[in-house]
Amino acid sequence: MNSMFRALKVFNYRLWVTGALVSNIGTWMQRVAQDWLVLTILTHNSGTAAGITTGLQFLPIVFLGPFAGLLGDRVNKRKLLLCTQTAMGLCALVLGLLVVTRTVELWHVYVLALLLGVASAFDAPSRQAFVSEVVAKEDVPNAVALNSASFNLARLAGPGVAGLVIALFGTGPAFLINAASFAAVIFSLWRMRVSELQPVVRVPRGKGQIREGFRYIRQRPDLMMIMGLVFMVGTFGMNFQITNALMATTIFHLGPGEYGLLGSVMAVGTLAAALLAARRKKMRMLYIVGGALAFGVTVAVAAFMPSYALYALALVPVGLASLTFMNACNTTVQLTTDSAMRGRVLAVYMVVLQGGTPIGAPLVGWIATAFGARWSLWIGAVVAIASGLVALVMMNRRNHVRLRDQVRSLRPFAVAQALHR
Repeated sequence: MNSMFRALKVFNYRLWVTGALVSNIGTWMQRVAQDWLVLTILTHNSGTAAGITTGLQFLPIVFLGPFAGLLGDRVNKRKLLLCTQTAMGLCALVLGLLVVTRTVELWHVYVLALLLGVASAFDAPSRQAFVSEVVAKEDVPNAVALNSASFNLARLAGPGVAGLVIALFGTGPAFLINAASFAAVIFSLWRMRVSELQPVVRVPRGKGQIREGFRYIRQRPDLMMIMGLVFMVGTFGMNFQITNALMATTIFHLGPGEYGLLGSVMAVGTLAAALLAARRKKMRMLYIVGGALAFGVTVAVAAFMPSYALYALALVPVGLASLTFMNACNTTVQLTTDSAMRGRVLAVYMVVLQGGTPIGAPLVGWIATAFGARWSLWIGAVVAIASGLVALVMMNRRNHVRLRDQVRSLRPFAVAQALHR
């Protein structure tokens, strides 16, 4: 048990993860409230409008991500995060006030989603890289996994609380609660013991530094494979804020409470995956490729579920597979990247992960509207499985391993592992 939570021995990390937990609960509340506002109040269950909103929120990182990563390598990450977290809180506050005063229109949501995306584009790479400055290098895998656990504890509580708040008071208070929650992470950053941080050497100004980051990635086949997998799975498979909302409303004909509960149920699986990851001291490519394949299979199974209860139950293994995949990608990128390049590489990673959303979210929303919500899940499942198989073949070629031999040895290997345990 001590090994699972060893990063919590660090004072600054305890402060950071506590503030992040409170803020993430508010963030999940906003995600649920925003989708519900667009789908049921500002439109008539328009998956396209919900997809556009989500796409606008992630669009800025496509254009700003590389520059944001370079900025993170150049400046004090803690001070940068104080600015970006404050800006994100203000976006939530303005949207909440518009809803409460009943003056909100769809274009307001679009504009604020875009502004939130701008702040998030500068926040995400520095927030990911900041973990390696809070704890020692040997504790980075554990800290990343506990970050995921904190995020998914919030995911467990946030959607359910949001559904309750929306059912009782409407969407406006959910946005205002999220705005207030940013105070927790801002306070944690403010109160950190700066002398105990482990900042990396800042990169001096120079020409071609963004191109240098891309060149570094191109020279690393493992990073290229991770980027490709993350793009395909993230763009077409991980759009649950849209697919769950449409499954709840158009397939099962239920309300905001049941929609919020789907996010909480899925978080049971993601939390379990985060805690399992916290026990690992090493990360292997097996978790990345296997996680992508498992994600595709479990999403396909969930899409076939005939009732709300069975669909919710099927989301638990979906959450387990998705977080295993994402945590393995994140940890591998952080641990295998040179510290001077980490901000730029993580920025590209975030661009690849979130930058496909402006393409995938509207497309998935349109598919759900035109053909039904289940089709949007099946498309994501097929893409994830196909991408995982391509990555497996590429990895085997690089390691001179034949897939036929892997399949033949799979069963005895599994039995031997079981006997060993």
